[in-house]
Amino acid sequence: MILAAGLGTRLKPWTLRHPKALVPVGGVPMLERVILKLKSQGFDNIVVNVHHFSGQIIDFLNSRDFGIDIVVSDESGCLLDTGGGLVRARSLMDFDKGPLLVHNVDILSDADLGGLMARHSASGCDATLLVSDRSSSRKLIFDEGMMLRGWHDLGKDLYRPEDFRKEAGFMEYAFSGIHVLGKSALDEMEVLMDSVKFPVMDYYLSTERKCNVAGYSVEGLNLIDIGKPATLSQAEGML
Repeated sequence: MILAAGLGTRLKPWTLRHPKALVPVGGVPMLERVILKLKSQGFDNIVVNVHHFSGQIIDFLNSRDFGIDIVVSDESGCLLDTGGGLVRARSLMDFDKGPLLVHNVDILSDADLGGLMARHSASGCDATLLVSDRSSSRKLIFDEGMMLRGWHDLGKDLYRPEDFRKEAGFMEYAFSGIHVLGKSALDEMEVLMDSVKFPVMDYYLSTERKCNVAGYSVEGLNLIDIGKPATLSQAEGML
């Protein structure tokens, strides 16, 4: 699933007339880049959620033949955030074929997505987050077994859960905006969260979560969040 419903407020004024998903990077809409990356790594069934200028994204998808199955989860009536968007699209997913890879539309990377899927399946965990040791104002905290334990806002030195403090052997990594989850995690997410609109990280960091959430750290991962103007030029250089 490609999360493409966001407002793209950091990319104004471009997003005053266009969806963030269609911002051109090297002359190619970012959504197209993500779709082609997924296709090149063996993914042949994709769900794209839409909200902001949803009609433009739908028209774009209809104008291209990517040679794979792409369906739209329409959130035009209400933006549901990353977690709510996943729950909303539940009926479009077939977990009999395997776990679900989730990819933010504004992430450009050289990540081995097939390797991430294999790592998730081998681990037996309910969800796996792709992370790396790179500069970020917010970090996820994992124990020695790379199980998710908390979250640290470095700028404000705040922890979540609030009573959490980094312990010996615990490690902090930056989240990539790419993760894998199985049916059990999505089912629990739908039951546990008390709102139809919520960030997926609220579920992952919930103290009531029972599903196992692991991190998969990739050394030397090249990744850029193109969701702000300053990083667009960096993305050009990366390409």
